[in-house]
Amino acid sequence: MLRQQETLFPESAEDWVRTEPRLRPPRSAAPLVSWSEPALLSIAVALGARSVASWSTAENALIAGLPTAPDVLAREIRRAIRDGADPLGNIFCRLRPPAERRKLGAVYTPAPIVDAMLAWAKESVSPSRVVDPGVGTGRFLVEAGRQFSRAQLVGVEVDPLAAILARANLAAAGLAKRSSIHLCDYRGLGLPALADKSDRTLYVGNPPYVRHHLIEPKWKAWLSREAGKLGHTASQLAGLHVYFFLETVRQARLGDGGAFVTAAEWLDVNYGKLVRDLFLNGLGGTSITVIEPTALPFPDAATTAAITTFEIKKRPRSVRLKRVESLSDVGTLTDGRLVRRERLEAEQRWSRLTRVTKKGPDGFVELGELCRVHRGQVTGANRVWIAGSHSEGLPPAVLYRTVTRARELFAAGALLESPDHLKQVIDLPEDLAVFSAEERRRIETFLKVAKQMGGNKGYVARHRRAWWAVGLRPPAPILATYMARRPPAFVRNAAAARHLNIAHGIYPREPMGEDVLRSLAQHLATLTTTQQGRTYAGGLTKFEPREMERLLVPGPHLLATAQ
Repeated sequence: MLRQQETLFPESAEDWVRTEPRLRPPRSAAPLVSWSEPALLSIAVALGARSVASWSTAENALIAGLPTAPDVLAREIRRAIRDGADPLGNIFCRLRPPAERRKLGAVYTPAPIVDAMLAWAKESVSPSRVVDPGVGTGRFLVEAGRQFSRAQLVGVEVDPLAAILARANLAAAGLAKRSSIHLCDYRGLGLPALADKSDRTLYVGNPPYVRHHLIEPKWKAWLSREAGKLGHTASQLAGLHVYFFLETVRQARLGDGGAFVTAAEWLDVNYGKLVRDLFLNGLGGTSITVIEPTALPFPDAATTAAITTFEIKKRPRSVRLKRVESLSDVGTLTDGRLVRRERLEAEQRWSRLTRVTKKGPDGFVELGELCRVHRGQVTGANRVWIAGSHSEGLPPAVLYRTVTRARELFAAGALLESPDHLKQVIDLPEDLAVFSAEERRRIETFLKVAKQMGGNKGYVARHRRAWWAVGLRPPAPILATYMARRPPAFVRNAAAARHLNIAHGIYPREPMGEDVLRSLAQHLATLTTTQQGRTYAGGLTKFEPREMERLLVPGPHLLATAQ
């Protein structure tokens, strides 16, 4: 604990408070080198954090023995909060870098998204209670308190520091008497029933984004069990936001509604299927607004975002879908394109339904009309199947020069001319009787080593007809990367190299001449952008094979004359 008050707090309140516009992303805030977590906590207490109900033991421990914050500083911060800013949240984001906050899934939401979600709620739900299941510093809950003057305000948080800051924001905004913050896991909250059966609850916020490998096994078992009770199946690879959608369906009652902003990956990935199923059956999904990563919907993470609105158990005939490229375009959440629910029920991936298909110039077609796109083969154990000292002596006929890393395609530029620098992948046929006795002896020697390395025990090997047969695809005339923090590389594969699952192979449906192949690869490399794929947390953009097949390219005649 710092002994002198003047070393705990910034020297000037005005220097930083007046530079804090409403919910500006943390990195744009004024320098806050004098701030610390104890200083933030002292300010929170001075703002009245204690007056918000459901105070916890862990929170009490955090504020024990703190000095009193300067009145002038508390006064200026209270004024900024009442003007609509979140100075405490901005400082918190500066003190705890994104990498540290991501462990708890804490990503903070810009004002235009908060405003749009609550504007939708004001039109669609008249709540007696507002619940934010991952309240953070209270951005959604404070604004909801202003919009719904009689609603109870309930925040749930697992980080005691963030919980105290949320209390301070609510108190400074004059909302303490009808607010409570619960330091607990949302999945164990157990909301009491509202007094009047006609009363409605609004669920709103930004559920925490935590990857599956950080989720405890007991909660993964919970997900499968509770999804099963509702007639759905769940993947153990689901992120934490999927759990929050499920818990909301479990807690909510007919007539309740909500709006969540999350990473958009659940629209397409296999482990997002539970959310898609809930959206159509139970959650009562009414709209999805996809926000491109260039708009920075989450300032700390370059990822595609999705705002999902819902009215519990509703089954609208059509759902509104739209995609925007900037926060200023979010606008209302009720003006998207109507898509019938039958389309959603029939599709395994929903992102493409949010895109308005653009008609290309005359003579342009979708790539899929000209070519098939296939992801490369999965070996299941690269250390076994990529040739090295452990495989010396194998017949050359079973060794194939192969693109094993995306950077090999980025480095190649427009043309992969020679395979000599590429690693070799071992690809044995299922029937080893085709080899001579001497070749068979060498292969058997290798297979003994491969077994010692566990090459026959992995999931992929166990599901092959012969565990040793990797099954490389034939050389693709054009190779493409499909996941990076940049647009894909499209490379003419003149080297006839094979490819693993770090790349897609583009295979013409009809034979193409060399000039046409190079023209096609050049067009794809020049005009394909990251916005045409799906961007995940951390800024990685991914193109699934079917998404790549929807890229617009010149038709055969234009390709033939392009040279």
